[in-house]
Amino acid sequence: MGGAGGQSEIYVSTDIEADGPIPGPHSMLSFASVAYGPGRTPVGTYTANLQTLPGASTHPLTMEWWRSYPQSWAASRSAPRAPEEVMPEYAAWVAALPGRAVFVGWPASWDFMWIYWYLIRFTGARPFRENALDVRSYAMGMRKTDFRMTSRTYLPRRWFSDMPHTHVALDDALEQGAVFCSMLAENRGSD
Repeated sequence: MGGAGGQSEIYVSTDIEADGPIPGPHSMLSFASVAYGPGRTPVGTYTANLQTLPGASTHPLTMEWWRSYPQSWAASRSAPRAPEEVMPEYAAWVAALPGRAVFVGWPASWDFMWIYWYLIRFTGARPFRENALDVRSYAMGMRKTDFRMTSRTYLPRRWFSDMPHTHVALDDALEQGAVFCSMLAENRGSD
């Protein structure tokens, strides 16, 4: 599908992991993006673990949640890199995608907040502009239902693959991207 000026949209399924509820006082620990073109096959991936922000702290409720996922926590803390290094690299990766990048998240309000804040803070760039597509909101429109009826429990199994939801950023970006691509194909009648 062509976007503005005939440029295809690239859907960038992104998942982040953090040690608190908001960026700044807390840190993004890891993130991953999987870019999808018109089909269901990824056209690129980017993933990184980040060093925590100077002066930031962990949030007790978030850390209590992390205690339930020790392997995922360990994965997010493996070989972290400085955000000053990672975010310019990521912005360049998004800019080099073969189409107009549209951020996709589940929930987009959470993941986009972190990515946008880190991009502005460490690069000044806005490669997604303010374009963030929420998977559950898309499901609400497709299903013509209330938002509360768009959790994983209520969505059709045909949209899901066997990919796990592990709270490891790359796994979750792949999983939610596959769900979104199934929804997109069905909505466009190309399933």
